[in-house]
Amino acid sequence: MKHSRRYTDNVAKIDRIKEYELDDAVVKVKETANAKFDESVEIALNLGVDPRRADQMIRGTVALPHGTGKSIRVLVFAKGPKQEEAREAGADHVGLEDYMEKIQAGWTDVDAIIATPDVMATISKLGRVLGPRGLMPNPKSGTVTFEVGQAVKEVKAGRIDFRTDKYGILHVAIGKASFETVKIKENLLEFMRVVMRMKPTTAKGLYLKNVSLSSTLGPGIKVSKQSITNAMK
Repeated sequence: MKHSRRYTDNVAKIDRIKEYELDDAVVKVKETANAKFDESVEIALNLGVDPRRADQMIRGTVALPHGTGKSIRVLVFAKGPKQEEAREAGADHVGLEDYMEKIQAGWTDVDAIIATPDVMATISKLGRVLGPRGLMPNPKSGTVTFEVGQAVKEVKAGRIDFRTDKYGILHVAIGKASFETVKIKENLLEFMRVVMRMKPTTAKGLYLKNVSLSSTLGPGIKVSKQSITNAMK
């Protein structure tokens, strides 16, 4: 695979084998995020879990203290007064049958979908379209609730959903390269606290195997697990 000169130059700035202290890793991520747009800062965790077992699937939400830096487009499926509540909270799209028809016709131009429990049976037919895209409302991620106003505000403010893939890896964006280093670090630590609290009792061996940071187009930077543990104290 041929990489761009920019990527090659960025790789030369880091040691691909070394595990950097957390503060140094954040600085390196910002240093290698030099594309022509504001790159996201992403974290990848390799966890010692077996996602094929329901009791070891790591899935949840976290409200990042400084948000993701991304403008989140939210659709709310609701009826009656809950539609107005969603609009007042800042939802970009609100409705039911009208948006179901749009989605069935191929429209999915949103980043998050929230639904009230009383419409879940109605929108269940959208599972085949929304499920693979990670957009199907789910009680575990807080996107199925009658408190739609609060849910919209939290999602807009930077609440993110996460779940391990089939290899036991978590990969999420925790901010933008333009963020101050302290904000990236605080977002990372909040995410790590939530993930570490979710360690399954049935998981054997090492839970947190590897941690790496990268920007959208930058190389992966290994992070010392001990430095993260120390920072969370």
